Amino acid sequence: MPSLLHIDSSADLSHSRSRALTAAFADAWRARGPEYTVVRRDLHVAPLPHLETSALHWAAADRRAEESVPDAAEQLRQDVIDELLAADVVVIGSPLYNYTVPSSLKAWLDRVHIPGVLVPGPDGTPQPLAGRPVVTVVSRGGTYDAGTPTEHWDHASPVLDIILRTALGMTVHPVVVSATLADRLPGLAPLADHAAAEFADATVVVERLATTLG
Repeated sequence: MPSLLHIDSSADLSHSRSRALTAAFADAWRARGPEYTVVRRDLHVAPLPHLETSALHWAAADRRAEESVPDAAEQLRQDVIDELLAADVVVIGSPLYNYTVPSSLKAWLDRVHIPGVLVPGPDGTPQPLAGRPVVTVVSRGGTYDAGTPTEHWDHASPVLDIILRTALGMTVHPVVVSATLADRLPGLAPLADHAAAEFADATVVVERLATTLG
C-alpha cells in the first residue's frame, strides 16, 4: 500500500500555516483510496531528543573504537530511519523560526543524515532514498523578496534542500508561503491579502502534488 510519512514541526497547534498545508496534502493523499495510508510524526508534540552522542553522526562501522552509543539511542535512530525508508512519499512542514528550521526538525534531520547509511559514505555507498519524492512546506512570518534586505535570511529552505536533495538524493518539491504574520504584526498588515492569496495558491499546489506523487 502506498504510504505517506507526514511530518510537522510547528509549535503552533492552532494557527500554523505549515500544519494547515501538510494536513491538506495528507487529506488529498487519503482521498485517493483506502490503500493510501499515512504515518504521522509530530516533532513538536512528541519531540525527538537531540543526539545523545556525536557517535550517532556515523554508521556503526565508521565509529572509532572508543565511541559508543546507548542501545536505546541506537534503536531510536534506526526506528526513525526505517520509518523514512518505508515511506513512498514524505511531506514535511517547517515554519521559519529565527530564520531557520525549528530545533525539533533539526533533531530529526540529525538522525537521518548519516554517511554510509542514507548518505553516501567515503566508499560511495548508494543513496537508498534516491528519487523518493518529498514535499517541503516552509512558512515564513515575514517577507524575503528578491532585492530586499532580507532576501537571503531564509536559512530553512537551503538546509532542507541540501540535506534532502543533495545528501539523501530525494526529489524535493518545495512549497513556500510568506507574510504569514500579516494578521498579527501591524507592519505586515498591508500584505494580508497577498499572504491569503499565496496561501490559497499553495493549498492548490499541495493538493495537486498529493494526487500525483507516489
